[in-house]
Amino acid sequence: MGTFLRTWRESVTPAEVGLPTGPRRRTPGLRRAELATLAGVSVEYLTRLEQGRDRNPSAQVLGALADALNLSLRERMLLRRLTAEADGGDPLLCAAAPPLGSGARPTVRAVLDRLEPSPAVVLNRIGDVLAHTGGYARLTGPIGLLDDERPNLLRYLFTDRRARVAYPDWDHVADDLVAQLRHAAPLRDPYVNDLADELTVTAGAAFTDRFADLGVAARRVGTQHLEHPEAGPLRLLHETLALPEEGQRIVVHLPADDATAAGLDRLNGRRPGALRAVRPAV
Repeated sequence: MGTFLRTWRESVTPAEVGLPTGPRRRTPGLRRAELATLAGVSVEYLTRLEQGRDRNPSAQVLGALADALNLSLRERMLLRRLTAEADGGDPLLCAAAPPLGSGARPTVRAVLDRLEPSPAVVLNRIGDVLAHTGGYARLTGPIGLLDDERPNLLRYLFTDRRARVAYPDWDHVADDLVAQLRHAAPLRDPYVNDLADELTVTAGAAFTDRFADLGVAARRVGTQHLEHPEAGPLRLLHETLALPEEGQRIVVHLPADDATAAGLDRLNGRRPGALRAVRPAV
């Protein structure tokens, strides 16, 4: 919790919260005194929270800090989870992790069938590929993502050399996937811990630094650049649809420009113009 508060304080600029930016600031973020004033708490108390010497702030204090830092709803939920963890655990938040899903329900597979030939995939909470469309296989098969008997997005991204060639914006993709792993699973999830232990050994700091960074939240919507060996450069939007009861999600990839739409049409053996680009919101 203290790391989260400190990370967000250092990432919010004075201008974002209506404070003047002086010429002699040693940090681009907020000073403790500034955040304390905005939240209506003492600097001493904020210092104790950030240093982990006070682990039980009231709901009012958490709300005031979240307001001062302009946290989104998902970030506020994460702060609540971390507070429960620091305080020894909320029984509702720290219940035993449910079993890790190894397959998709028939109705979810039926949804995939109706998404063909769009690239779409069903993932569990640690990034295992449980089911996918033929369009997804044509998109990711040539880059090696589906080579393993049980493919996993994080394992591929951090341990397969082809991933850094396939994703020119590899750092952003890695940030998103690790944030999803860190924040979307139950507290003390043994499956997350097992994968984290594995990637700590196989990927090192590229993974561990991200896993320790509590200030990064996963995006449900975003853009990825993919260098495809057959279709060439692709610019893809992704939309995430949550399946909370199973701890799974459907990720659908859509073309963000006409060139990408044409490239996906070629991969799927369709006439040019069959797939229309989706313009990202500005």
